[in-house]
This record gives sequence, structure tokens and C-alpha cells, in this order.
Amino acid sequence: MSEKFEVGSVVTGKVTGIQAYGAFVALDESTQGLVHISEITHGYVKDVNEHLKVGDEVQVKVLSVDAAAGKIGLSIRATEEAPEVPASPAKKAPKKRQAAIKTSTTTNDSTEGFNTLKDKLQEWIEQSQREDLIKK
Repeated sequence: MSEKFEVGSVVTGKVTGIQAYGAFVALDESTQGLVHISEITHGYVKDVNEHLKVGDEVQVKVLSVDAAAGKIGLSIRATEEAPEVPASPAKKAPKKRQAAIKTSTTTNDSTEGFNTLKDKLQEWIEQSQREDLIKK
């Protein structure tokens, strides 16, 4: 199998079966491979049946050959030229939200605002040991 079909070669095959995940293509009387749904055509494919039917003759490119497992990965898309994407007007980049920064208007040592964990740790330890703060 691997001697007959080399990775990169383009061959003609016939669609023998269609599944939700792709189409099986017979390359000769004894060899078939799978065209995964993502390799059927350029763009999004929702339903394989919208693009192929059993008996269709297709050009496929051999993507992979696993002789030990007896599997051949094929692509129809790789044999077609990618469609030109029409030039679209420049899209505006989404505006980034700016976080509101809370600033303290006082300059004294306030327990509110941003403090490092090191600064707050001692305060938390003291609070955890106060009887009047412990819920009962």
C-alpha cells in the first residue's frame, strides 16, 4: 500500500462512502482512504453530503500513509486553489475597557486601597484572633 501511494501525490479516486466526519474514497480495487470533513473544500463544511455523493470521481492529494494501520489520509481541498478573499474594509479594533483606578485622596496611612499581602498579613492575623470578630 505505501509503495503505491506516496505522500504528496495526487490521484483520482471514487467516493465509496460518506460519514458525518468525512468521505471514503477508493484509490484502486483494494485501497481506500479517508477525506476528513476539514479537507473537503476551502471554508466551512457543515454537511459532507452538500459537497459529495457516493460515486463521485474526485482528485485527491495523499496527506498521510500509515501502512501498519492500513490508513491513508486524503485531501480534496489540497488539489484546489484557495479562493481569493475579497478585500474588506478595515475593521475597527474592539475598544479595550479601561479599568477604573481608585485613587486615594488622602495621604495618611489608610487601611483602604491597594496593599501588598505582606502589609495585610499581620492585620489579618490580628483580626483572626479577636474574639469580638469570631462568629458564633
